[in-house]
Amino acid sequence: MTTLGIIGAGNIGSNVARAAIAAGYDVVIANSRGPETLGDLVAELGPRARAATAEEAGRAGDVVVVTVPLHALDKIPVEPLAGKIVLDTNNYYFERDGHIEALDQGETTTSELVQRHLPTSKVAKAFNHIVATQIVTDGAPAGTPGRRALATASDHDDAVELVTRLYDELGFDTVNIGPLSESWRVERDRPAYVVAQDAEELRANLAIANRLP
Repeated sequence: MTTLGIIGAGNIGSNVARAAIAAGYDVVIANSRGPETLGDLVAELGPRARAATAEEAGRAGDVVVVTVPLHALDKIPVEPLAGKIVLDTNNYYFERDGHIEALDQGETTTSELVQRHLPTSKVAKAFNHIVATQIVTDGAPAGTPGRRALATASDHDDAVELVTRLYDELGFDTVNIGPLSESWRVERDRPAYVVAQDAEELRANLAIANRLP
């Protein structure tokens, strides 16, 4: 894999792009306003990055990062992502997204909603419980004592393997939560959310998480 498609050029998307380029990836990045609005970011990222539409980023990426607000999920193109591993960074903010009863009642997860929207893709949770700027500052070589760990979840083993490899390349250990139905454990207001923690601490925080407030 050499090219990362990124749909969403906000804080998470832009910092994943920075970290991925530093690790040797090419990046094709899109936002909702059109590639012409990404000139400054692409100039900063350098020759391994280019701006595109969401459809183009989806087609170009060997793996695609979807990092858009949950309320904009229906804007994510489906066909260009078919057969691909898709990394979902979403968290549910009802103040931004409006109340979604199935999430309020703990009947589903944000990543399951993404998987439902992208039925021909393999969705994995990634990069959702770290402050965006720390994606490029908190990585450390494998084996470093106290190395920060990030969680993933997926219904597909190969997607978990890919996220594990990518996290390692960017300087993080991985804790596999399990299927997407368990990905709520690492979302907003849970003990593991935006906390710097090693793998042992992350597992402990995941274990004590409550599904509902």
